[in-house]
Amino acid sequence: MTYVIAQPCVDIMDKACVEECPVDCIYEGKRSLYIHPDECVDCGACEPVCPTEAIFYEDDVPDEWIDYNDANAAFFDVLGSPGGAARLGPQDFDPAFVAELPPQNQE
Repeated sequence: MTYVIAQPCVDIMDKACVEECPVDCIYEGKRSLYIHPDECVDCGACEPVCPTEAIFYEDDVPDEWIDYNDANAAFFDVLGSPGGAARLGPQDFDPAFVAELPPQNQE
């Protein structure tokens, strides 16, 4: 089990969660952030600091955003397990589900 970042993060990417993560497992895609399921230690430190309330425990993702469970895993199908987001830096891709979304969270 792991935490998942859902729709409210798309096109926002506040990154407060990145600063809070003690194991550097939150990676940056082109339009969203993603939590590596094998690197996450399920500490939950990221969830309360997210200003958009986009982070959920995998089993608690709201039904309307359940596809983000698969999108989060798909990001790492491409990326693999690099062992730390800070060293890797931002990536210029997202899984197709996120990449194909219309612009989100525009006010």
